Amino acid sequence: MNHVPPLIAILRGVRPDEVTQIADAIMAAGITSIEVPLNSPDPLDSIARLVKHSGDRALIGAGTVLTPDDVAGVAGAGGQLIVSPDCNPAVIDATKAAGLQSFPGVLTPTEAFTALRHGADGLKFFPGNLVGEAGLKAMMAVLPQGTQTFAVGGAAPDNFADWIAAGATGFGIGSGLYQAGFDAEEVGKRAAAIVSAFDALVAV
Repeated sequence: MNHVPPLIAILRGVRPDEVTQIADAIMAAGITSIEVPLNSPDPLDSIARLVKHSGDRALIGAGTVLTPDDVAGVAGAGGQLIVSPDCNPAVIDATKAAGLQSFPGVLTPTEAFTALRHGADGLKFFPGNLVGEAGLKAMMAVLPQGTQTFAVGGAAPDNFADWIAAGATGFGIGSGLYQAGFDAEEVGKRAAAIVSAFDALVAV
């Protein structure tokens, strides 16, 4: 199973003309997985620019990937990571056939096991605030040992410790890190604070 670094930056709404500066600020703070949701402006352009600019230093991919055609578009732009809000076996199959990493969104044990049976590299528990730490802890008792589990939506530095205790191996950070209109300096400050909070917990 492939490994994704434990923090994924979700840049929903980022524009191609700013994406490399934003990415540089994020990577300077130590986050090396970057996701551009496909409902952002010209997302494939942003992904292609990121791959050219920093593909040797970061894992670049797409979020909100809903169809096999979306997967093909991301692969064509050079992306390596496919993240979805839902568990669609056709998307997982297409992702693995293209040689990319698959992190589908799941909410229930049925979805989690369906995703893994189709070859998902890890699971995105979304919305995290619906699953909750108690829900994740219960599912971890039956999921295969070593499963990568990312809490997305409702996960932030003030509750990282609870999620990690429940079994989360990582987090996808969206609006707490980047919102349309944030400049690279603002994103860099937020990224540094998020990384510091996470590192303080995992170093214990």
